[in-house]
Amino acid sequence: MNALKKAGTFQLGDRTVHRMGYGAMQLAGPGVFGPPKDHAGALAVLREAIAAGVDHIDTSDFYGPHVTNRLIREALSPYPDKLTIVTKVGAVRGADASWNPAQSPAELTQAVHDNLRNLGLDALDVVNLRIMGDVHKPSEGSIEPQFAALAALREKGLIRHLGLSNATLGQVKQAQSIAPVACVQNQYNLVQREDDALVDALAGMGIAYVPFFPLGGFSPLQSDKLNNVAKRIGATPMQVALAWLLHRSPNILLIPGTSSVGHLRENLAAAELELSTEVLAELDAIGNR
Repeated sequence: MNALKKAGTFQLGDRTVHRMGYGAMQLAGPGVFGPPKDHAGALAVLREAIAAGVDHIDTSDFYGPHVTNRLIREALSPYPDKLTIVTKVGAVRGADASWNPAQSPAELTQAVHDNLRNLGLDALDVVNLRIMGDVHKPSEGSIEPQFAALAALREKGLIRHLGLSNATLGQVKQAQSIAPVACVQNQYNLVQREDDALVDALAGMGIAYVPFFPLGGFSPLQSDKLNNVAKRIGATPMQVALAWLLHRSPNILLIPGTSSVGHLRENLAAAELELSTEVLAELDAIGNR
């Protein structure tokens, strides 16, 4: 708990959460498809996260599909009062494990009800719309029909807060004209810095930015440089990458995922890692293009 407190807190809708959370995606089987290799181990990771003070868990009903939400319910229900569960909608899984857009109002409504049922909730804390224009990165395009459909479910009380995933600043502003945006979840890390301006813009708007893939997209040379820094300061590369994100902006909330209790503890310990001005400059240089 003390480790998480050191990283501070930020607002996620009307909830205040620790900036270090947990992402449940890796609890599903290989390729985020099918059941976990170790069912009991998956439950243990979730319970360890809560015991360590985690109060923000990220999931989706298309992880598995249905697998991670059912694990979360089995491990943690009835849920702690301070726990915020964030899910996302906008895709479905094919029988071949493919990721397919599911963006019509009817499909989004079905997805919300699937999340409610599998998590065992009457209302979802936060629902992110996963924008599927370009699956691999944000791309411009209207999201009015999709976000309006989710805003209608929010008005009905099925959703408390809304967010976006794989979004541009223009889409955030369009969504804000329909209903409040609590968070944006995009790929961002030490070397994947395309969202630098978006992180800062959202900070100014009081909106949480939730990066995924904290070690994604590193070249071998960049990985070597990160490994060298980590070795020098007595930490793992993942811990350094997470600590850099915590230093990057106060509105950044982390959701590192793992299916191992040991790795979970390592990731959470990154909240305690202090990076000197010199180390931060060295890390920034790794990501400069």
